[in-house]
Amino acid sequence: MTRQSIALLLLATCLGLSACTSPDDEGDKAAKKSAAAAAAPLVAPTTADDKLWKPYLQGVIQQNMAGVTDRVYPYYLPADSKKIDADGRSAYDRQSENVTSVISRTVLPGNMLVFGSPDSATMGDMILSAFSGAKPDALKGSQVLFIGKAADSARIKGPIEASGAKYIFVEAK
Repeated sequence: MTRQSIALLLLATCLGLSACTSPDDEGDKAAKKSAAAAAAPLVAPTTADDKLWKPYLQGVIQQNMAGVTDRVYPYYLPADSKKIDADGRSAYDRQSENVTSVISRTVLPGNMLVFGSPDSATMGDMILSAFSGAKPDALKGSQVLFIGKAADSARIKGPIEASGAKYIFVEAK
């Protein structure tokens, strides 16, 4: 091999390597793509299909994580949440009992409680019931995110804020 052909081979190799991206570049691209997806407006499903609602709610949660330094506790009610199971209880009863228990024990600062359902009115009823026994400042430093209809937000905002929580509302539209 001549010196010229070796030089051309080295030059081609260098040019080929310079066109490659490093793993850090790929990570940056993925982070930018994720940030763009998180900022994109989300559209609530028009049906009560759990397979559509759950990813939608997860997306809304991701867009509202500012100020959360600990855990997120999501509470979801399916559209038929008052349907009685074989054991004589409904999903509504179970979830209501769970939320009421959590709120009565207080919620630590930095945590977020999230409430969402295709049936906004029923979720609003459950929230009102759970927060009716909340001690003042029981949720001080925590956040409550409600994803639902504006009419339901108006009726639950007061009791939530009275518990000391920061209230965040995202209209499901």
